[in-house]
Amino acid sequence: MTTQNTNRKSFLRRGTLLAGTAILGIGLAAGLADTAFMQNDRAYAQPIELSGTQTQLPSFADLVDKVKPAVVSVRVKTEVAAASDQQNLDDLPPQLRRFFREFGGEEGGRMARPKPQIGMAQGSGFFVSQDGYVVTNNHVVEHAVDVQLVTDAGKTLEAKVIGTDPRSDLALLKVKDGGSFPYVKLADAKPRIGDWVLAIGNPFGLGGTVTAGIVSAQGRDIGSGPYDDFLQIDAPINRGNSGGPTFNGNGEVVGVNTAIYSPSGGNVGIAFAIPASTVKQVVDQLKTDGKVARGFIGVQIQPVTSEMADAIGLKEAKGALVAEAQNNGPAAKAGIRRGDTITAVNGEEIKDARDLSRKIANFAPGTKTTITLYREGHSRDVTFEVGRQPAA
Repeated sequence: MTTQNTNRKSFLRRGTLLAGTAILGIGLAAGLADTAFMQNDRAYAQPIELSGTQTQLPSFADLVDKVKPAVVSVRVKTEVAAASDQQNLDDLPPQLRRFFREFGGEEGGRMARPKPQIGMAQGSGFFVSQDGYVVTNNHVVEHAVDVQLVTDAGKTLEAKVIGTDPRSDLALLKVKDGGSFPYVKLADAKPRIGDWVLAIGNPFGLGGTVTAGIVSAQGRDIGSGPYDDFLQIDAPINRGNSGGPTFNGNGEVVGVNTAIYSPSGGNVGIAFAIPASTVKQVVDQLKTDGKVARGFIGVQIQPVTSEMADAIGLKEAKGALVAEAQNNGPAAKAGIRRGDTITAVNGEEIKDARDLSRKIANFAPGTKTTITLYREGHSRDVTFEVGRQPAA
């Protein structure tokens, strides 16, 4: 993730302009007072009084005191196998073969394997249980060989990776030595657009940094995967905030910060967080099995456009058009075929292809599901068992 600091100079210029406007207003009022003094031959000028009440801005101090101890900085040592273009020495010209043999480049008739690349990564996370389970992003701990958590009090804790889910970009960690830790809850209710939110994390390794903003939008698809359903927030998120929590006014986690939109390489006030409902589902499975099992029906789908809807007789451009039903997949076995339009799952309307992907993925493999199809001008229901999604 790339980031950018707030344009402080621009902010100061705006502040100067506002201050100048206020001074101009006072000067004008003073000039009017002097005029009144001359006309009325008074020995004093009337003081200027501001009318109306001043609005007090909200303070997040109490909320920060409540939740900040549960947020940690995540430090990761990574190890990645170096890319190699190994080739058989017999394929090389004689002069190069001799060179590699003389200088120790040969190992079993092949060029020596490059050493693994060691790196460091950092991000944020938060405790979700008293016994030391921590949520963060998958991309923060990817290829991790050593994970450390730094608490708000400055204590360093060794942690292990319990499980990861690349499709949702979530990971679950656990403190190795155990203990009792302050933790926060995942929110049950989805925030509304316009609600205040608070983000706490480890931007640029600074740790314990608090930023505030609002929920700007919901259900964002940023092209990171088939299950995109991000909250969009305008609280400043920077490099190192990944995996950190976004809180509502009650101190509940409504999202996990994971990405920003940045055409310039810096923060522009558009950040994306994984909703708490997704986090809850993934974390429960990672804690139990160390991996996530998602539902699968074996179809390739595409959105229904207005032109398609008109052509097949649908009243609205909704649902998901089946482009292909995989052979021997759950859908094909149930009679679903190319050209069908899936309009509902268990009676719940399907908005588009992405909506169908998310709904099916939320089912546990083996769940009996009823899908409503639109075919040749008629709707019909098909019931079958959801399969298990193949590994990525």
